[in-house]
Amino acid sequence: METVLSVNGLCKYYKREKALDGLSLTVPKGAIYGLVGHNGSGKTTLIRLLTGLQKPDSGTFTLYGVQDRNKDIARARRRMSAIVEMPALYRDMTARDNLRIQYRILGLPSEDGIDELLRLVGLEDTGSKKAGAFSLGMRQRLGIAVALCGDPDFLILDEPINGLDPQGIIEMRELLLMLNREKMITILVSSHILEELSKIATHYGFIHKGRLVREMTAGELEAACRKSLRVTVSAGGTLARVLDEAKAEYCFVAENTAEIYSDIQITPLVCKLAEEGCTVLSAQEKEESLEGYYIRLVGGDTHEQTA
Repeated sequence: METVLSVNGLCKYYKREKALDGLSLTVPKGAIYGLVGHNGSGKTTLIRLLTGLQKPDSGTFTLYGVQDRNKDIARARRRMSAIVEMPALYRDMTARDNLRIQYRILGLPSEDGIDELLRLVGLEDTGSKKAGAFSLGMRQRLGIAVALCGDPDFLILDEPINGLDPQGIIEMRELLLMLNREKMITILVSSHILEELSKIATHYGFIHKGRLVREMTAGELEAACRKSLRVTVSAGGTLARVLDEAKAEYCFVAENTAEIYSDIQITPLVCKLAEEGCTVLSAQEKEESLEGYYIRLVGGDTHEQTA
């Protein structure tokens, strides 16, 4: 599997605080990689290091096969674009003029792509309206248009839906999916709004206190959070035998408590266990949310101060 980004043991200190503590992760080419963590977990610090706004105290990262200490890293970064925290816009200029300025900064010889970028982000009809009069969602989309100048194939976004209204969130979601599927852009998106992230991400990295807690695909996460029936009985061995006979998928979370993932009817199960002399003490349907899964991963500790 080809990778766009490989992070290996990155550390970053602010005075005595560790913002990143040996962080390692891998972003595959073509992925929408959801960087999951509460405020203060180290997400923004990582993005600052990747974009060259700050330097790590130790550890390395590789971007398109070029290590960060290599003199060619600046060239590799030209394939990447990022919005850190809020997009930097000229609020007294129109959307078109913001893109023109970015084209000049990048030294692009022609402005032919500006109309396409405005259409891409749904701002082709804003005319002479200044960016300062845009809604938050419009400013976020203009920021992405600015980031797309120069045709990058890796886009990094820091909390792109933070503060957006429901319509703005939907528009942002559809834009990111389109950029990934139609333009083949690999996207790293950090967010603490996990329910929305679960609608677009193909891969996840869960970070806590500057460390990677777990890295997994969307399919693996779906399996971890899927619906189940948690059954507690008087005799776990009997329950296991009955479930094996029914060819059910299950796992034990305690000696006499099992999570049953197969679609199974509770009444026949209770009757069968009763015939075997086994009593059902409790049965409860369970479907873990992404938020619940993250809290379980980090042990419920979700309050940090470091950015």
